[in-house]
Amino acid sequence: MASSVALVLGLCLALNMVLPTRAATHTVGDTSGWALGADYSTWASGLKLKVGDSLVFNYGAGHTVDEVKESDYKSCTTGNSLSTDSSGTTTITLKTAGTHYFICASPGHCDGGMKLAVKVKAKKASAPATAPSPAAKDSPSDSDDTKDTPTSTSTNPKTPTSTTPSTETSTTTASSYTSSVTAAGSPIVAMFFASLIPYFVLRLM
Repeated sequence: MASSVALVLGLCLALNMVLPTRAATHTVGDTSGWALGADYSTWASGLKLKVGDSLVFNYGAGHTVDEVKESDYKSCTTGNSLSTDSSGTTTITLKTAGTHYFICASPGHCDGGMKLAVKVKAKKASAPATAPSPAAKDSPSDSDDTKDTPTSTSTNPKTPTSTTPSTETSTTTASSYTSSVTAAGSPIVAMFFASLIPYFVLRLM
């Protein structure tokens, strides 16, 4: 039972934080309206105004609603109004935090009590709803990928190098050279031996 109550209170608190607070509209002087003889200081003392709320002034002919600075409010000085209206029904939207000052600019009416000062608080920022983060989908880890994926080791096969044996080349070259020298020197050798024949013949004689 206690847990159910705590749950309900928690939900109410969460809704209060998440849902935006609606702006309120207040009728100045309630049924008395904006007129002489009313006590607006007492009326405003129970208000809890915030930025975005509105004040509605209802009044008859001969009255105005002027928003003024603090100094003009205290001295009931007219002619320096920030805004003024005399339509009979004036709605003022409180757009900034701080104290706002209003008077009736008709002669003698401010001194007669037609002046109002209200304090406006800054609007509470709505707490953003925190969406639960989606559970992370299971994804194969890098180690699994490494384990499952065969490692391909690229080994470049050695290209057999065709080498021409230098010994055979040298031998072939030497043989060719010898053959060419022998072929070229055969007549010379024959002439040499032919010139020696008379020498041996003379020796034998």
